[in-house]
Amino acid sequence: MSAKKNGQRRGRHAKGVLPEYGSRTDVGLVRDHNEDSLCVAPPVFAVADGMGGHAAGEVASEIAIQTLIENAPQTADGDGLARAVVEANRAVIRAAVDGRGKQGMGTTMTASILDGRSLVVAQVGDSRAYLLHRGTLQRITRDHSLVADMVEAGELTEEQARVHPQRSVITRALGSDPNTLPDIYEMTLEGGDRLLLCSDGLSSMIEDDVIQSVLSRRSDPQLCANVLVNEAIKAGGFDNVTAVVVDVKGDEEAQVKKARFRSRTGAVIGALALIAVLAATAFGSYAYLNHVAFLTVDANNEIVINRGLPGEFLGFETYALDHKTGVKTTDLDLPQNTIDRLTENGGMRVDSVADADALVDTWKSQATDQKKQDDASEGKAGDK
Repeated sequence: MSAKKNGQRRGRHAKGVLPEYGSRTDVGLVRDHNEDSLCVAPPVFAVADGMGGHAAGEVASEIAIQTLIENAPQTADGDGLARAVVEANRAVIRAAVDGRGKQGMGTTMTASILDGRSLVVAQVGDSRAYLLHRGTLQRITRDHSLVADMVEAGELTEEQARVHPQRSVITRALGSDPNTLPDIYEMTLEGGDRLLLCSDGLSSMIEDDVIQSVLSRRSDPQLCANVLVNEAIKAGGFDNVTAVVVDVKGDEEAQVKKARFRSRTGAVIGALALIAVLAATAFGSYAYLNHVAFLTVDANNEIVINRGLPGEFLGFETYALDHKTGVKTTDLDLPQNTIDRLTENGGMRVDSVADADALVDTWKSQATDQKKQDDASEGKAGDK
């Protein structure tokens, strides 16, 4: 599945539970069209940033993404992913020749396959892959750009590179050379790690420490992707901006076994210790349930925000209605997978009521922006 809008989906495949993920792309504040494309088709995730002007860059990035989806392996196979990117390069070149695009069009591509804990990343251009590991942000990829070469040669600092007049000049892209090969990165991740793929419209607008802070503080990957894009727009939004956030699932079975072992060991401590633990747990649970929240949809399709967690314990509901938003899903331009999350499996969980309100505000803003774009498109069509 390729997309021009935000989305999130959970599910299962042959190896178990799919990673949780979120994505968003935005035209920004300066450009009049979006040349970015993205892919969220587990286990394949990718970002492509097109170039070549209107009706060229977006064509190149979309062709590259579609070709990747058709050819990417379903396991963390570095050679297989490299072959898929090479085929995407050939497809962009062919499209420029046969008239589907324009001569000189091209695109970056940063693609990944997350297969359980195994990750492989293929990269061409300056779209990046980051990893948040134990709270610390690590840049996986190296930019194929003129300023990156100058930084490595000691001719520029990272700070100087961010404002250099030639910072947008890339040295490798799909669509220019039939012999182009991607860089391949392979690694084993841990449960709780978080992967970010982004176009340079994000990484060039906000510093890595801001990216690390957002990735660390926002537990929901969709909300995280929204906040990252909003931060880039707030910083100026000089380019199209795209973010894909993917969470690596933990080993739930191993965690359950450890919990059972701790429970058996704790019983030996004695009744007094057990009472103290239960009291502390009850207090902590109450505080936690009073803080977290989730969004659902009522019978009238209105989005409501509940405080606590969906479900019940010992016959008592573990949540309470906080407030109704007055916003219906029919008023918003939401992907079907986001609507499914709101209406199924206990709703969409977030860190707090404030985060829930922020997410609804983001959806409303996106719906307003989309309506303006649609009205503008209709106006241009009417002028013709």
